[in-house]
Amino acid sequence: MRRGNVTNKIRLLDLFKYYKQLPHQSAGLTELEEAINRANPHILGRDQQWFATWRQDGKQTDLGSALKLIQEFEGCHLDAYLCPAGVWTIGWGNTRYTDGRPVKKGDKISRVEADMMLRQEVDRIAAKLAQDVPHWREMSDNQRSALVSFAYNLGAGFYGAKGFETITARLRDKDWRRVPEAMMLYRNPGSKFEAGLRRRREAEGNLWAQGLPAMQQQPATLRPTAPFSSLLTPHIRLGEFALNQEARRFHYQYQVDTAAELAGFLERVRLQFAGKPIIITSGYRPPSINRSVGGASGSEHLYGSAGVGAVDFYVREVNIQHVQDWCDKNWPYSLGYGAPKGFVHLGLRQGRPRVRWDY
Repeated sequence: MRRGNVTNKIRLLDLFKYYKQLPHQSAGLTELEEAINRANPHILGRDQQWFATWRQDGKQTDLGSALKLIQEFEGCHLDAYLCPAGVWTIGWGNTRYTDGRPVKKGDKISRVEADMMLRQEVDRIAAKLAQDVPHWREMSDNQRSALVSFAYNLGAGFYGAKGFETITARLRDKDWRRVPEAMMLYRNPGSKFEAGLRRRREAEGNLWAQGLPAMQQQPATLRPTAPFSSLLTPHIRLGEFALNQEARRFHYQYQVDTAAELAGFLERVRLQFAGKPIIITSGYRPPSINRSVGGASGSEHLYGSAGVGAVDFYVREVNIQHVQDWCDKNWPYSLGYGAPKGFVHLGLRQGRPRVRWDY
């Protein structure tokens, strides 16, 4: 069976030669993409030969995480509306069309046009950041996506601009572990928008942290004999797991390694709650100390074998119940509900089961 008239076929080279990023052209490309995916769900995959030829000498940036974040926090409006700043806005938070025209009262677009406008704006922002931000090529896709979402909200020209000195310095100096904290500064403290902006900055910070290479997330492995002032993670010291008491110092390397894993999650907790300090109330308890405080004979705090350990903690100036609720959702192993007593217990035990109990 013959499908269509072959004389009416369109060459993609001709199609893209006249592409001017106009809304109707963008909508047509989206429809073409959907048709291709229906015909062959695999043909647009990055593992296909055509994509290897297209990208030639370099890895193309995947900004899918940026699109997802922006869509989550911007919301889509197909009718023009006045944003809180009093500017007419449409689609996924766009104030201008791709040809530069400002959005006007009464404007309407389709969902396809909204999605394409978003993609084009994300590409424009990424190109601007690639030009302005040092070390852009060294960043992971998640790091770039976090910055694109940040810039979509606050402006593509933020780097080096007045009021953005902190995040500019972090990016310039490649102080990447502290970028999430710098992002958190831009949440309009005290305004009615702070709660929403805080959630967005937390999401961007978490995405950025996921993109850090392992060597940047974890300092070099510490030994049990290391000074208590040595950092397990950027904000958690070795001595905190011993309450700075020599009698509670780790004896074996596997104990330090387990503490480092627990400290890694504590860093996530710290980031979630705006960088407030983590206060550890109990870490390693040698057998004699564990008995003296009435600890269970098989307590996780004994760090009795590789991959077994625990830490009790709270976050300064943060509701402990909120901390416990967040940990309950995000810590997949053992967790003790100690909020009524002022702490949360995070633990690891053999086999890494998910366990919950009340104190």
